[in-house]
Amino acid sequence: MNGARDIDLAGLTSTRMHHPERVAQLWAARRRRSIGPGCDHLLLVAADHPARGALGVRDDPMAMACRGDMLRRLAVALARPGVDGVLGTPDVLEDLLLLGLLEDKVVFGSMNRGGIAGATFELDDRFTGYDASHLAAAGLDGGKMLLRIAPDDAGSASTLEACARAVTDLARHELLAMVEPFWSGRDRSGRVGNRLDPDSVVRSIHVAAGIGATSAYTWLKLPVVDDMQRVLDATTMPTLLLGGDPRDEPDVTYDRWREALAHPVACGLVAGRTLLYPPDDQVADAVDIASAIVHATKVRNA
Repeated sequence: MNGARDIDLAGLTSTRMHHPERVAQLWAARRRRSIGPGCDHLLLVAADHPARGALGVRDDPMAMACRGDMLRRLAVALARPGVDGVLGTPDVLEDLLLLGLLEDKVVFGSMNRGGIAGATFELDDRFTGYDASHLAAAGLDGGKMLLRIAPDDAGSASTLEACARAVTDLARHELLAMVEPFWSGRDRSGRVGNRLDPDSVVRSIHVAAGIGATSAYTWLKLPVVDDMQRVLDATTMPTLLLGGDPRDEPDVTYDRWREALAHPVACGLVAGRTLLYPPDDQVADAVDIASAIVHATKVRNA
């Protein structure tokens, strides 16, 4: 892994054991970076998959199982120029905070991780992570929520209601709500899947845009699918592109990102496994390519 750096895992565990108060102290002291004029396109690294039990990358079902390895990869990614910040669950973000890796970064907290991958209740995406008050207290920029809409699964109803409350609560604190919607369902074997045809994504956009008492602080996080021009025409909300599960060849993925980022509502990219676990294991190279695509598109659209 190029750009690898040492991580003091023993020191991290010792701090967690003997000085848990350091987490709150470091959140309060952290240098924050605002999202405002001149920050039109963002590159965020995602690290919230493990909390749903989703540890696989390509053909390795346990690729993300080693926390030390993941933290080293995140350290490489966050040190690269053009990386604006990170999205993660409290455990991951607090590891990064204690390691001093979140200074001057945009930080989003992941809110609902209760839909454990492969579980019978997977589509009941309960809020088991951050809530709005804790995001505000820590000085984070907003919260991300997964909104899987499955007409054939009653669990979607409670998820929809919970996400609506979260959007309202975040807006009350003037924090961004990053809503990641999918039109979803189960196949004949009972496995959950997301429908990634353009019409299904467009339908999910309209449902996601309408939840909560206000949309003033709502952003969307959407997969890159076919006919992205028409898909993104479905909204006026700032939209971050989902890096996705890295199954295509990298050049194919990069071309799809480049094309989608040219749309006026596209405001950046959130990528996790694609950047942290590239096929050649060269994290810095993958991140630099993504950064060049995101920020070059920003310049062209200025």
